[in-house]
Amino acid sequence: MAIPKGFRFPIEFDEAFPQGLVMVGEVSPDTEFQSREDKAMGKPARQRVDEESGLLRWKVTVTDPSESNAKRASFEVTLVAKVQPVPLTSEALPGMRPIELEGLTAEPKVAGNGEFKYQSYVYRATGFKAPAASAGNTRSGKGSASSAPGSEGESSAKAA
Repeated sequence: MAIPKGFRFPIEFDEAFPQGLVMVGEVSPDTEFQSREDKAMGKPARQRVDEESGLLRWKVTVTDPSESNAKRASFEVTLVAKVQPVPLTSEALPGMRPIELEGLTAEPKVAGNGEFKYQSYVYRATGFKAPAASAGNTRSGKGSASSAPGSEGESSAKAA
């Protein structure tokens, strides 16, 4: 039996991000494309809904400190929840805070253009959880197969 396209693999946060993540900015609604005509008419942008759960989609930009390629270090993670998730940590620097995600899933996808394609992942989570270690401490996570994360396209991703 084959794995269907769009399958979301559950993954532990420490396995996916052994050094954790840093949230840059704030959580915002993931909205659908809005045409110039709709904007001119004052129509509000519609928030996207997750196809699998039926819950609202939120997005947050994160940086993975374990990524050595600067172009792939920052990417978006999609949060799926009824209401806007609120991070449980305080800012380490203005606009930046260390975070941990709960209910994390990874969906494989191909990223890149032309002959420069690579394996990537779309990450989704159900919200934030309290960090296991204090901010600034390096995690002692198990060796991860995804040691070279990246991002590409409209949704969040991380390369393997």
